[in-house]
Amino acid sequence: MIHTAQNNETQAIVHFGYQTLSLEDVVAIAKGAKAELNSSEEYHRYIQQGADFIDNLLKEEGVIYGVTTGYGDSCTVSVGLDLVDELPLHLTRFHGCGLGNTLSGMQARAVMACRLSSLAYGKSGVSYALLKRIALLLNLNITPVIPEEGSVGASGDLTPLSYLAAVLIGERDVIYQGVKQSTADVYAKLNIIPLKLRPKEGLALMNGTAVMTALACLAFDRAKYMAKLSSRITAMASLTLQGNSNHFDDILFAAKPHPGQNQIAAWIREDLNHHHHPRNSDRLQDRYSIRCAPHIIGVLQDSLPFMRQFIETELNSANDNPIIDAEGEHVLHGGHFYGGHIAFVMDSMKNVIANIADLIDRQMALVMDPKFNNGLPANLSGSTGPRSVINHGFKAVQIGVSAWTAEALKQTMPASVFSRSTECHNQDKVSMGTIAARDCLRVLQLTEQVAAAALLSMTQGINLRIQNNELDASSLTPSLAKTLTQVKADFSFLTEDRPLEHILRQTIDKIQRGEWEVCHSTQR
Repeated sequence: MIHTAQNNETQAIVHFGYQTLSLEDVVAIAKGAKAELNSSEEYHRYIQQGADFIDNLLKEEGVIYGVTTGYGDSCTVSVGLDLVDELPLHLTRFHGCGLGNTLSGMQARAVMACRLSSLAYGKSGVSYALLKRIALLLNLNITPVIPEEGSVGASGDLTPLSYLAAVLIGERDVIYQGVKQSTADVYAKLNIIPLKLRPKEGLALMNGTAVMTALACLAFDRAKYMAKLSSRITAMASLTLQGNSNHFDDILFAAKPHPGQNQIAAWIREDLNHHHHPRNSDRLQDRYSIRCAPHIIGVLQDSLPFMRQFIETELNSANDNPIIDAEGEHVLHGGHFYGGHIAFVMDSMKNVIANIADLIDRQMALVMDPKFNNGLPANLSGSTGPRSVINHGFKAVQIGVSAWTAEALKQTMPASVFSRSTECHNQDKVSMGTIAARDCLRVLQLTEQVAAAALLSMTQGINLRIQNNELDASSLTPSLAKTLTQVKADFSFLTEDRPLEHILRQTIDKIQRGEWEVCHSTQR
């Protein structure tokens, strides 16, 4: 859990060992919070007994998967005691074949936090020194360079996690002080001695779901924010279109009591000042992209609790194989590295998020079109008089929104149904959880781009209504007025055509940092 400590400045600290971590803890680590490992003698003994149990088994020449045998389909190959110490080194090295883009610094820190959480559970047979080293790297902000492609999600995230294991032993590359450098060079500068991995530690580091779980934690944080932001955008679209706020009435929604859906309706209703608005539409029914917005966004809001449960259970588990029960002196072979729960959450999340992109895309199409926007100029252009014929407002932005939405929708094919048999058919049914997580992050990126365009467009539309004396600025609710003020601080009213790429990128960055004010008095 997160605590704050007073040093020279307030510093968030996330504690590992005997504590249950939340999604927010992982996000805090990703954003720079410090990691603190339980330093009590009791916890130190608890962790160390797993490593000692492995040592004792080796002395008795016990057969331990991945310690005195090869890996995967090679589990029938015996490894002599004279080679046991080298086996973890070979595991990290032959998995060094990742490709594609590399994880961001935030993502890499989240991966480290998730792997530390799993190992700190105390069922992986690793040493206390290994846990301390991961915490040290986090606190020094030394992050492994991790290629994002190469995992099928069982046996866990083997290839991407090999990059963390390699850094612990002083190999491959890291990002330190914002620069990609060889791990060996950074260790030399800081007088850090590379770890020598104990017999099971290479396997324990790599044979788990830390990458997909880390990406899921970050995706959840962004999705939760998107539910609030898309509700705010819907209220702005309703005002721009002079919509009927009765569509969000509390009595209406009491008749269909999905809690998340009703929360979304309450947020939109609060933004529109439903019962006190001086002017309401005389149209009986708005189009679905306004009227049904709570039902669309509400699917995400109602899904968040089960998604949180799935992700946090995975986060606080020993997702490893074999499991080392030092107290009962058992080595338990199973499949806890399988990422099926994360795959399901990520496949589900990308579906509901893409639907929100599609919703906002439809809202954008309505406000741009004079046939549907109830008296506003085409493409929300602020140009008037003779120059209006050469100015095009948000025309190209709306085309971009359509493109981004189409790509988001295209990404919604579930990854988990594309299991592939790999590794001599040992891994013959795999989760594809990491691919699902990467897809989900891409859908979130595209949807955030759509939302950024909508924030600018709806601000323009509301300002046009105010300029035309069709809306009294004093009637705006404080929450909506604050969002408009925030947007207008960066974005001046669009009269003459100008490139909008820079402001779009700036707005997306602010969405991803959660800087747009989307709080309500009725937070769920």
